[in-house]
Amino acid sequence: MAQENRKQAEAPQMSVGDQIKVRREKLAALQSEGNDPFQITRFAVTATTRQIREHFDEMEGQPVSIAGRMMSKRGMGKVSFCDLQDREGRIQLYARRDEMDEASYDRFKKYDIGDIVGVDGEVFRTQRGEMSVRAKKITLLSKSLLPLPEKFHGLTDKEIRYRQRYVDLIVNPEVKRNFVIRSRFIKYMREYLDNMGYIEVETPVLNTISGGAAARPFVTHHNTLDIDMYMRIATELPLKRLIIGGMERVYEIGRIFRNEGMDPKHNPEFTSVELYQAYADFHDMMDIAEGVLSGAAKEILGTYQVNWMGYDIDLTPGWPRMTMIEAVRKYVGIDFDAISDDAEAVAAAKAHGVELAESAEKTWGNALYACFDQKVEEHLIQPTFITMYPVEVSPLTKRSPSDPRLTERFEFFIAHAEMGNAYSELNDPIDQRGRFEKQMELRARGDDEAEMIDEDFLTAMEYGMPPTGGMGIGIDRCVMLLTGSDSIRDVILFPTMKPIE
Repeated sequence: MAQENRKQAEAPQMSVGDQIKVRREKLAALQSEGNDPFQITRFAVTATTRQIREHFDEMEGQPVSIAGRMMSKRGMGKVSFCDLQDREGRIQLYARRDEMDEASYDRFKKYDIGDIVGVDGEVFRTQRGEMSVRAKKITLLSKSLLPLPEKFHGLTDKEIRYRQRYVDLIVNPEVKRNFVIRSRFIKYMREYLDNMGYIEVETPVLNTISGGAAARPFVTHHNTLDIDMYMRIATELPLKRLIIGGMERVYEIGRIFRNEGMDPKHNPEFTSVELYQAYADFHDMMDIAEGVLSGAAKEILGTYQVNWMGYDIDLTPGWPRMTMIEAVRKYVGIDFDAISDDAEAVAAAKAHGVELAESAEKTWGNALYACFDQKVEEHLIQPTFITMYPVEVSPLTKRSPSDPRLTERFEFFIAHAEMGNAYSELNDPIDQRGRFEKQMELRARGDDEAEMIDEDFLTAMEYGMPPTGGMGIGIDRCVMLLTGSDSIRDVILFPTMKPIE
């Protein structure tokens, strides 16, 4: 007894290298005895830790088979305790030498924290009242050759947690909550759209033209065709082709790739949903955006109230809707409705400390958008729809019938963050060609985020595209909101990381 306790006290003092050496020696010994854990192909699990805890009264005294990872281990001579962790939680294992095969018990005593085991036993409660499984047989299913992070300090370095998400999930199982909520949100999104008669489709990730958004693409090379190809920056143009083809209501949830910077709200590859509905407009898209996010919060969290980025956010349906001109008038103090001249608009923006991008034309519309982008977004805390964007920054959007300088477009914002983007889609192929040509002029002036001309899409439009509402929503940011996460890396299982030298 004293010797065993001394060994346990000494174990943490071993260097990581020594621990790895000992673990490999244990594996070699098992293999030489004909007990190689890596030769086991299957273990029949009849219960999870959560099922045992939630149905303990009816399961007490009943046989069970559970499997998982040993997260702690403590021995008292002929009796040993350990905590077993599976996908749904932890439960205590109770093992006695006189209740197991003696050789099996001796092997079990040599197992390490982190080893994966299968346990055949029965549900019972210890004298101290702890729900437990009394082990009759413990089978080593996989040997952990690397020690887990030290128990009390754990894996706290965020960089390592993102790089080694597998270890993060083992030692910080609470992080799994974010990814359960992510899965449930995507499931809710699908059900919401499916119930509206939408069809989920898949479109190419590799394209010969980069289009559908203002973003810098990743470029790759197709060896057989000997051509450069672009990883998609949006799914918009293929989905609109399907609207033209008569599918009428389509959506795609998938990965998008943009060769841009990384920060707490941006990852080079992220997940979006894009949806398009014939015979609808941007007002219909606002209803869907509000319905999906409010409904998901109520369904998943049980409330419309969430805390995100330090703000108490109220997702109760009935979000404010404000035109960009109204927002700039309210927060900047410039009334663009009273300005019609380009030079006057640019001068008004500069007078309030707003500068236009060098590649941008000095127009009324670009001045309006620059004022909004630089001065208004910081004020948008509660869910807010901003509508009627300038045509210069909306190359795929239908013009407003009442003011051709503006388009029927909205973005919605929560806690300063843009969550989604939607249009009454442009369906005039002549106007569309003109706007593509404007984008190509911007590319020629050095704007590598401007769109390319997609001749096949223009051909498709010339066959006739119905009036259509379309929208894109960032899945990752929605999950950040629902989980209260301040970094996109906390809601992506394997975020992009700079390689370690």
